[in-house]
Amino acid sequence: MATLELASWATNLTYANLTTSVVDAAVKSLYNWAGCAIGGFAQAAPQIALNTSLGMGFGGPPTASILGLNASSSDGGYGFADAQLAAFVNGIASHVDDYDDTHLAVTIHPTGVVASALLAITEYQSSSAAPVSSADFLTAFVAGIEAELKLGLSVYPEHYDVGWHITSTTGSIGAAVAVGKLLGLDTAHLQHAIGIASTQVVGMQAFFGSDTKSFHIGRATQGGMLAALLAQQGYTSSPTALEDKYGWLHVVSTRENATANFDELGRSWEIEKNTFKPYPCGIVMHPIIDGCIQLRSEALTSGMAVDAASVKSIDLRVNPEVLVLTGQTDPQTGLAGKFSIFFAAAVGLLYGEATPAQFTDAVVQNETVIGMWKLVNVTTDDTVAEDQAYVTVTFSDGSTMEKFVEHAIGSLENPLTVEDLKTKFVDQVSRQIGSERAEKAYDAFTNIGNMTDVGKIRTLF
Repeated sequence: MATLELASWATNLTYANLTTSVVDAAVKSLYNWAGCAIGGFAQAAPQIALNTSLGMGFGGPPTASILGLNASSSDGGYGFADAQLAAFVNGIASHVDDYDDTHLAVTIHPTGVVASALLAITEYQSSSAAPVSSADFLTAFVAGIEAELKLGLSVYPEHYDVGWHITSTTGSIGAAVAVGKLLGLDTAHLQHAIGIASTQVVGMQAFFGSDTKSFHIGRATQGGMLAALLAQQGYTSSPTALEDKYGWLHVVSTRENATANFDELGRSWEIEKNTFKPYPCGIVMHPIIDGCIQLRSEALTSGMAVDAASVKSIDLRVNPEVLVLTGQTDPQTGLAGKFSIFFAAAVGLLYGEATPAQFTDAVVQNETVIGMWKLVNVTTDDTVAEDQAYVTVTFSDGSTMEKFVEHAIGSLENPLTVEDLKTKFVDQVSRQIGSERAEKAYDAFTNIGNMTDVGKIRTLF
């Protein structure tokens, strides 16, 4: 019975069960998420979501923070909202740049939904004189992440291939488990929370490249949190919500192996396989960007120009999934550019970097960039892994340069270093709240494992 097995495992999980490497992976996941949530608030989507909600008079007393805003206290000032709205907005902000973490085996961005819900409830608890310790917070967080990822493994790739946005469809259940764990739900109540979350399936791939992609994460965050809160108050669901003939596993996928994956809960930790993006775009484009950046550097070192006039063609050989997910040939916005391999190759060659500053409407509409991406030709090859790419640049004089990227930067085999993660955090956060506060925020979230009241973390920066 998958629902019971998941709920029982989460209920019985303790901080003592978490290994040092699991805790380390959890802390990295959390501060990478925080950086994305703060930096991502500069995009239109989270601001529209917040301002629309406030403009309609939605929300209760401000008990949780909007991480990307500048308020310095929770005394009702702008920058704080009720827990449901804060979770919604932080969820959107953390995903809108497509800069968040990725579990490559299932293409799930695991932290956004779980952490956005969990922090909002933690801050509410703190405001109600019920502080949450680091140990309790991290235990609940890991429970939610493992639930989400094991569930994703149970239905991948069929669930993903039919068009679901697997981050949000599994994420709401992970958030329900995390929040339910933090609230101290027993197994029976947590089963109901899982059921309430599972019926709120949200997210389809048709919306990739638009604001609605990040809306999936915001709504899944709210749905998972609400599921746990309702279950706490006795709201009922199905105790077999996942495995029932008409339950989640069988409705959203043509195949499932939840029993085998749930049997591994606490034995193999999926959070240890989490990875962190060096570029804010679809992860299957990363090896191409790597290759283009390297070729640009080599060309410039050799005294060659790299621009639309000096380049004759750019040939890419990639895994077929690259064109499925990021094959947009004529992006018009920065968000759409995050899902265009043509645009990404041009950015790597022209700029020698790919940061949030490159994935903007202005850069996508730049005539020089457009001229370069029109030189890109893509062929697919089943023998090329998703974190690999072959890049060949032919110059106007007939000379060529080639690069094979075996493992993209940010992959399990070629991970970002702690120094890389700090640079990424400070860069995106500084753009939103300034460099001084960015450093304070980095210190706060990297030390989240040493707090007696995690709900006060927002006051540290």
